[in-house]
Amino acid sequence: IIVKHTDKMDRLIQDILVLSMLNQAKITMSELDLPSLFSEAYEDLIQAENENRIIEFHVGSLPKVKGDRPTMMQAITNLISNALKYTRGNQKTIITIGCLEKESEKIIFIRDNGVGFDERHKDKLFGVFQRLHSNDEFEGTGVGLAIVQRVIQRHQGKIWAESQVNQGATFYFQLPDT
Repeated sequence: IIVKHTDKMDRLIQDILVLSMLNQAKITMSELDLPSLFSEAYEDLIQAENENRIIEFHVGSLPKVKGDRPTMMQAITNLISNALKYTRGNQKTIITIGCLEKESEKIIFIRDNGVGFDERHKDKLFGVFQRLHSNDEFEGTGVGLAIVQRVIQRHQGKIWAESQVNQGATFYFQLPDT
């Protein structure tokens, strides 16, 4: 029990450190190839998943964007990690990454077929230590989506989500250069 709680506290401290460093980290903008970032993050995360798990991971056509590679990789990793986590109970997991074009704006999305969340609580979604599911249901520190939001904001972008309970979730983000 002590080891389990110590590991959880260590993850929490690491997440808080990442969140606090994001405010001070120097952002070095370069052109980013989003499909390769999403694929790289997925390949890293999938190694920790159950090998019997059936997962369809689709990355559609995505624009090149300007961003800071390390911090964007952190945000993308957290988004894919959440999609994998909240679909664990499914017989078949489907995660789709794509781009919507509305007028002249390009909006990147990450959609899963997981447990979703109640839209009435989406104002809590990106808050530090705000969890919409209990720790007994899904592990986590409650800091991951706050990190994602901070990264997108540091890139002068915006992020939001839509969902229905047991219907999956879709996270959207938009960056000025997309």
